[in-house]
Amino acid sequence: MTKIRVGVLGASGYTGADLVRLAVRHPNVEITVLTANSHAGKPMAKVFPHLGHVDLPDLVTIEEADWGAVDAVFCGLPHGTTQGITKTIFDRYPDVKIIDMSADFRLRNVETYADWYGGAHRAPEIQPQAVYGLTEHYRDEIKGARLVACPGCYPTAALMALLPITGTGLVDASDIVIDAKSGVSGAGRGLKENTLFCEAGEGLSPYSVAKHRHAPEIEQEVSRAAGSDVFVNFTPHLIPMSRGELCTSYVKLKGGATAADLRKALADRYAAEPFVRVVDEGIMPGTQHVRGSNYVLIGVFEDRIPGRAIVISTLDNLVKGSSGQALQNMNVVFGLEETTGLEQLPMFP
Repeated sequence: MTKIRVGVLGASGYTGADLVRLAVRHPNVEITVLTANSHAGKPMAKVFPHLGHVDLPDLVTIEEADWGAVDAVFCGLPHGTTQGITKTIFDRYPDVKIIDMSADFRLRNVETYADWYGGAHRAPEIQPQAVYGLTEHYRDEIKGARLVACPGCYPTAALMALLPITGTGLVDASDIVIDAKSGVSGAGRGLKENTLFCEAGEGLSPYSVAKHRHAPEIEQEVSRAAGSDVFVNFTPHLIPMSRGELCTSYVKLKGGATAADLRKALADRYAAEPFVRVVDEGIMPGTQHVRGSNYVLIGVFEDRIPGRAIVISTLDNLVKGSSGQALQNMNVVFGLEETTGLEQLPMFP
């Protein structure tokens, strides 16, 4: 088949670079545009030497990019910067598909977006067309989408564990505590004091306590599954490693359900999913078991507190938590085999 011509907005960031890393081995993809305003004019090899052996177009500014020369655009820009560009592409290039890896279209309610992201939504007329890109749960809607809003890394890990059990009423959706940990790449490539080696190394630190922007995203989707408004207790932590993410969710069981019931519900829901595996009883998922891959591992444990259970989910924040899921969604949008370009196994050790 004719190759899908893709552009990557923000190709000099971690998610953009990982998207390129995966896409260059996708048999149906041709990368034709790479943007990075601060590195415009440079070859990709100079910004990311690990991609030096790949024939790629040089980086250009967003203004220089020819969106008429692509079939799909992957957006890897910081929040607040994608909406305007997306609106321009929507208006001028009606056939181009947009796979957004930023937070700009994840929240269905534009007022909620304004509350959490500190400014009004710049393309509210487009928001209703955005499909939430949690592939395993919105595959049918993604198939016909022009704009796919890929979930955040924390929401992907948490929701994969929680949606099948909150949607079936096995747990009390009003009593969920999520303890989350991410590698430093989750903070992006920009210079920040808390991600400096001396600040982040050899220590574990919580951040954005009770105010992380992924909380309303998790609540949005759990509420839809539960059929009522839900608030979750969500606390993220920065852990001194490059990539990887693990969410430990503490839940209250309902109706006499057991941890074994949760494990069965999850295993049944994901039995046909190529990238999700519910591990056997007693197996503990770890970030080292998914590193560099598009896989999610989920484990369920009985809590020592009667009537409660612990659900652990892990993924690579740059792959299934971002660029891998974006490529998976592109496959769905264009009617390709969903696993194409994504079947690499985890790197271990």
